[in-house]
Amino acid sequence: MSARSRAGRPRVRSRLLALLSVLLLPLAALTALAAPANAAGKLTATFTTADNGSWWQGTYIVHNDNATAVSGWTLEFDLPAGVTIGNSYNGTATVNGRHVTATAAFYNSTVNAHGTTEPYSFWFVGNGPVTAPLNCRVNGDKCDGSADVPPSAPGTPTVTESTAHTLALSWPAATGGDFPVASYDVLSGSTVLASSPSTGVLVTGLTPATSYTLTVRAKDSRGNTGPLSAGVTASTFDPSTDTSPPTAPANLRATAVGSTDVTLAWNAATDNVRVAAYDVYQGGTLVATVTGSTLGATVGSLSPSTAYTFTVKARDAADNASPASAPLTVTTSDLVGAGKYARVGYFVQWGIYGRQYFVKNLDTSGAAAKLDVVNYAFENIDPVNLTCQAGVTKGTTANPEDPDQGTGAGDADADYGRAMSADQSVDGVADDGWGKLRGNLNQLKKLKAKYPNLKVVVSLGGWTYSKYFSDAAATDASRQKFVKSCVDTWIKGNLPAYNGAGGDGVAAGIFDGIDLDWEWPGSADGHPGNHWSANDKGNLTLLLAEFRKQLDALGGSHKLLTAFTPADPAKVAAGWDLSKIFGSLDIANVQGYDFHGSGSDNSWEPNRTGHASNLYQDPNDPYATHFSVDTAVQTYLNAGVNPRKLTIGFPFYGRGWQSVADGGANGAWQSANGAAPGQFSDEAGTRGYNNLITSLSGLKVYHDPKSVATYGYTGAGGQWWTFDDAWSISQKTAYLKSKNLLGGMIWEMSGDTPSGTLMSALDTGLK
Repeated sequence: MSARSRAGRPRVRSRLLALLSVLLLPLAALTALAAPANAAGKLTATFTTADNGSWWQGTYIVHNDNATAVSGWTLEFDLPAGVTIGNSYNGTATVNGRHVTATAAFYNSTVNAHGTTEPYSFWFVGNGPVTAPLNCRVNGDKCDGSADVPPSAPGTPTVTESTAHTLALSWPAATGGDFPVASYDVLSGSTVLASSPSTGVLVTGLTPATSYTLTVRAKDSRGNTGPLSAGVTASTFDPSTDTSPPTAPANLRATAVGSTDVTLAWNAATDNVRVAAYDVYQGGTLVATVTGSTLGATVGSLSPSTAYTFTVKARDAADNASPASAPLTVTTSDLVGAGKYARVGYFVQWGIYGRQYFVKNLDTSGAAAKLDVVNYAFENIDPVNLTCQAGVTKGTTANPEDPDQGTGAGDADADYGRAMSADQSVDGVADDGWGKLRGNLNQLKKLKAKYPNLKVVVSLGGWTYSKYFSDAAATDASRQKFVKSCVDTWIKGNLPAYNGAGGDGVAAGIFDGIDLDWEWPGSADGHPGNHWSANDKGNLTLLLAEFRKQLDALGGSHKLLTAFTPADPAKVAAGWDLSKIFGSLDIANVQGYDFHGSGSDNSWEPNRTGHASNLYQDPNDPYATHFSVDTAVQTYLNAGVNPRKLTIGFPFYGRGWQSVADGGANGAWQSANGAAPGQFSDEAGTRGYNNLITSLSGLKVYHDPKSVATYGYTGAGGQWWTFDDAWSISQKTAYLKSKNLLGGMIWEMSGDTPSGTLMSALDTGLK
């Protein structure tokens, strides 16, 4: 692949931040803003009302009786029946049914020692009966300062099965308490032996032929523990009394197959005493254990469109294991379902500047209703700590060949600091300027609320931000650290403080997974200055496995792990172990563009035109390596990759040259004199599709049916552009359906027409 591999590289334009609300604050509020942040202490809150006739004012005054200042507060309360709230002030209120969550404004978030939030306490306009809200809490504590009521003691546990090393228990549920029960602990004396989210558990690792007295306690969702249950005494089995193993289970079969789980069943084994348990293995790894009366299990945390081999062993009370059952290989279903096709689109962080393309445009263009996944691009790697980076404002340099162009760069303002106006907002509601979450991320949150089936993943790296991937992936310790930081920042939503925004958990639930855009592992042909190593290929496999491990450990719905992968067979061979990585990856978005082009610095291919996204190789191609979408796809399929793991990339932009000779071929593969003027002054050779077809006078569009390539030419000595249009998209979608690929990926959404012409063509082609 040529040196450039991504259009529209990240940059941050200078801009003026106008925080009018700060300028209008009284001096006292600015003093509160400047108060030092301290470790959180326990706060209280009191509620007052003022009746104004047609409406009433409800005010919460937050109190700090600690000897040190407390930084940050969140109020939660429930509205009584018949009460609604209108506007709120000195904080941001989110209403979900009757439940209200109010977060501090940036100027009153710090409550000084022995102080209150007055005169800038949170208040709201109330409608209906003048009634105090219910269940008030501040930072999770009761507003009146009283202690939480924990759950009751569970009922007396019962031992349902015993082996040499295990005891299976069940118990009646705990009741009461201020919060729902989240889990149960099983204890021997004061030692916790096991925990369970349900009213039963298998306690493992016990000593054979030993008596244990076990109790159970409940723990609520806030971590409060209740009293111990009555105890039950039981003994583990004596293995010396039984040395005969059970027979192997028979007829192992799959009774249900999902995209991320498989349900198995088998026929019972027999034993001279009794079968106490069945152990399910995925390859050589134990993944599930059930009691001997249960003849089935569900194995989760699997990847879509992936083959897994399972066996089952029976185990008796003496822990004698049977031979393994006959193996069963099952392939999980794909992410979107048989006969359906995925639509993945990149939204660029910096599109809100020169492009004036906002998350709202995904909605108004009709794209959001058609997309399955939005990739939010790009986030960077901290060059010092080798962790996922957020909360910075340093911009990239203007020189695309500067090895430090992307070092330490990012845009927290665009991510979550910028206050979007009403006309830039998905729901037409402007950011108030002091909410903890603003910018693109808040708009993505609103977009997901409007389209509940839409998934959003955060894309790491890209052309300019891939410099430190090799370092972050180099060792087991660095991989664990890097992945944990990415999960903490982007999945758990713990954003650094930035201009009053950010905080722990403020972006939780926005991203449904992580997309890796490492350009390129094991290759020197990335951005100038990128770190790379011959060990990158193996380390990338391990990095993806670590991402999969930590994402699965979060529990809940399956978190996506995707990657942007190269079209160049040489780059695939250098950095991507196709025999291993798809055990971790859900989707590989295969590059389908930038086969040829010329950038603003004319260091790429300034002297000859060439198709950038042709489906098939062109016999007239004079370049040494003949790129095509088909060549790229076959590289993956020939390696045995399941086609339902693959999407192919569609460019919603074009690449162009100037001073292009005709050559009797309407400029195709002809001599040129550098990149044509671009849509933006610092992006020569690149134009979004809409800009391309509306701004270039005299551009005549041609279609090559052999290579399936669209190009435009203004005439001899003029400009020549390579791009996709509705014609080429229809040909390519027919191709990917014939190959049973998962779908199509778009770089990037802002290039389309306001009415979504290309997105509609892709959507139609995939139906």
